[in-house]
Amino acid sequence: MPIPHWITRVNRSVTNPVMGLFSDRVPPLATLHHVGRTSGRRYRTPVMAFRTPRGVVIALTYGPDVQWLHNIDATGGARLVRAGQVLVLDDPVRLRGDAGTRLVPAPVRAALRVLHVDEFVELAVVGSASGTAHRDA
Repeated sequence: MPIPHWITRVNRSVTNPVMGLFSDRVPPLATLHHVGRTSGRRYRTPVMAFRTPRGVVIALTYGPDVQWLHNIDATGGARLVRAGQVLVLDDPVRLRGDAGTRLVPAPVRAALRVLHVDEFVELAVVGSASGTAHRDA
């Protein structure tokens, strides 16, 4: 079972704004920039993103029913700021079990097992912008 949804509300109002202050620069933290599928509003969501041969993988620690994932599915992509670099992401692919866990480092794998997280999304990196990342990546 992924992390309970009530924690999502706490994280959205307390933890995410604090993490957003440094998630652009401190891997494996990253900031996912996505657009609301109905509102068109821009959102910034701190995540833990790990590089893969195809692009990046993000563990779905709250399960697959999260707004940022629905937004990415609807638009087909997003931008991710990781270690100060802006990555353009596309082609989200859902992964379960070993297909996803093998893409994250061993210590993270162990933590995800304890949390019973076995769902992931992998996105292809289709471009990048060098230099300093801006808040509106």
